[in-house]
Amino acid sequence: MLNKISPLGVAIKTALCVAWLAAGGVASAASVDYVIHSNAIYPGDGSGPLAGVVLVDKGKIVQVAKREPQNTQARQRIDASDLVVAPGFIDPHTHACNDFDKGQPNLNANYLTQGVTTVFCGNDGGGKINVGEVLDRYEQQGIGSNVALYVGHGAVRTAVMGRENRHASTEELKQMQTLVANAMQQGALGLSTGLYYVPGNYADTAEVVALAKVAARFGGVYDSHIRDESSYHVGLVAAVQEVLDIARDAHIPVHLAHLKALGVDVWGESKTIIQMVQQAHANGLIVTADQYPWKASGTSVAGALMPRWALAGSKEEYHARLKDPAQLPGIRVEMLDNLRRRGGADSLLISDPTAGELRGKTLAQIATERGVSPIDAALQIILGGNARVASFNMADQDIEAFMRQDWVVTSSDGSPGHPRKYASFPKKYQDYVQGKKLLSLGEFIQRSSSKTAQIFGLTGRGQIAPGYAADLVLFDAKSYAPKADYMHPEVLSQGVQWLLVNGQVAIQEGELTGKLAGQALRKKI
Repeated sequence: MLNKISPLGVAIKTALCVAWLAAGGVASAASVDYVIHSNAIYPGDGSGPLAGVVLVDKGKIVQVAKREPQNTQARQRIDASDLVVAPGFIDPHTHACNDFDKGQPNLNANYLTQGVTTVFCGNDGGGKINVGEVLDRYEQQGIGSNVALYVGHGAVRTAVMGRENRHASTEELKQMQTLVANAMQQGALGLSTGLYYVPGNYADTAEVVALAKVAARFGGVYDSHIRDESSYHVGLVAAVQEVLDIARDAHIPVHLAHLKALGVDVWGESKTIIQMVQQAHANGLIVTADQYPWKASGTSVAGALMPRWALAGSKEEYHARLKDPAQLPGIRVEMLDNLRRRGGADSLLISDPTAGELRGKTLAQIATERGVSPIDAALQIILGGNARVASFNMADQDIEAFMRQDWVVTSSDGSPGHPRKYASFPKKYQDYVQGKKLLSLGEFIQRSSSKTAQIFGLTGRGQIAPGYAADLVLFDAKSYAPKADYMHPEVLSQGVQWLLVNGQVAIQEGELTGKLAGQALRKKI
């Protein structure tokens, strides 16, 4: 079970302790790239702080010890005596590849400045099905952070049967299974779904189980934006149960993406969800989750309010439904209920950088300015091209209840127009480590690095230990903080003084170096 220390974890801890207690470690003069001195080294396994040195050479951590070995020759020594030294953070749920897909080098600065050295893409059932080609292209273009990919159920389904609102035929299911197998052989982490979104919403559980079984054969993980995070369709509890059923039937580790209780109808249900996961653990299932530290989720006006059935097919087709006098009344009724469960028109803030004069206004304000109802204002926005929104729909009690669980790790779900893309890790640190003291610094680091690496099988990453990749973040515990907010979502975070990605310096004394040191990470079968 993932909530216990694995034999590998025990071995790593033992190795660290041996290294720490060693008087020297290097018998003769050693030449290394970097020697990092710090009084606050957090290996990532929950221990620390430890005072000592970290030696880095040729992209790897070669030694961790109480003091620098005699006669060590270093290309550079970094005095981090006043900084926290931790493994580079790993974000298991991003949409960073939307930026990588522009055919040019991408520094991924908004993640580097949070201390994130590895991002995952292909979440929510999206991404590309040609995983190997995509990873090759990213490396050839040049990327600032490491990147790993899921194969997305929605992308697979679209490739085989488009966005049709129906179950797959036997032949179509076989085609999808082949695509998943190909992606896994090319290095995908596992299968991701977006069962709330089109076209994933049109698939039944049996289809998902059949595809998850393929991912399981290759040692993959099943990651899901669940079918309902609120009370839209089956409800939050039933949606979580579906994932647990998939874990049981497909014999695969499952991961609940951006876990939350969205909307007034399900506030307080975190207690039930936690009990369900604990029971699943007791039954031998491997169940984990990630979470971002914001009270507002990020979506679009259509994503927040439109019924799923109305979004079937192309943009032209669903726009036609919104203009059809026979269908529009029913759509309006469902939109009104969706608006209610999200907390009303005041809870939807247009945060889209491309939304012009609408940006920074709530749906309620826009409706008042236009002299129309909030639903009419929403329909106008959708038909006018749609817009991203920050949807304030979560309660503190649920956010904190999930965050306390040792099977919940840190993520961002970074998307345009929401500060989570630029500031999730420092936001969690400031609010829940420094502020509410909900987590210790060691817990925050572990659930932002080694725990995530363990869940997804990223061998040789996520800890400060000999032989591990030199992905390291050195941050100032006093100044590490978000600068982005809902009105200014694209401001880089502060406080990371040094960042190493695969042993290369990406941030030096608080400044980005422009180094494109990221690697494409392929899951080993």
